[in-house]
Amino acid sequence: MSGHAILSHGLESGPHATKVTALATVAQALGWTTERPDYLACDRAQEHGRFGDVDARIAQLCERARAAKQPLVLAGSSMGAFISALASLQVPCAGLFLLAPPPWLEGYRHVLDAARVPTFIVHGWDDELIPAQGVIDWARPRRDRLLLVNDGHRLSDHAAFCAERFGDFLRSL
Repeated sequence: MSGHAILSHGLESGPHATKVTALATVAQALGWTTERPDYLACDRAQEHGRFGDVDARIAQLCERARAAKQPLVLAGSSMGAFISALASLQVPCAGLFLLAPPPWLEGYRHVLDAARVPTFIVHGWDDELIPAQGVIDWARPRRDRLLLVNDGHRLSDHAAFCAERFGDFLRSL
């Protein structure tokens, strides 16, 4: 099976960030089409708080997802994971691949929620921004696949590893 993957970057990052680029490379090698939206304008909207305009990020992702071919996988890192999960409640998707997802954003009205689709999460045991326990507590009742690695929030030591897991995930759909 092949389809389309939308890969969403984290806050203070961009569409050419290391992790989303690595995920795109693996997906394309498997015959999937990919896109990496640019949310930098949303992130710079400081009048919405320290996380920028989260709602605009979600709306932008949903617009692109509605125009995408199926099956669709939403993937993202940190803030990109957060919006991918919330967008999955609004658009049809075959799966979610989430890297270091925050279960909530301080001051934002919604907590993390996601469609009941195959979901694979990679998170760092030593994440300095998002404690692993919060992600464990979120994933447990959903019975999502959760892989904890010896790394921090950026998963810097595991970019290639995450890309390999993404390939495995796409093949499993």
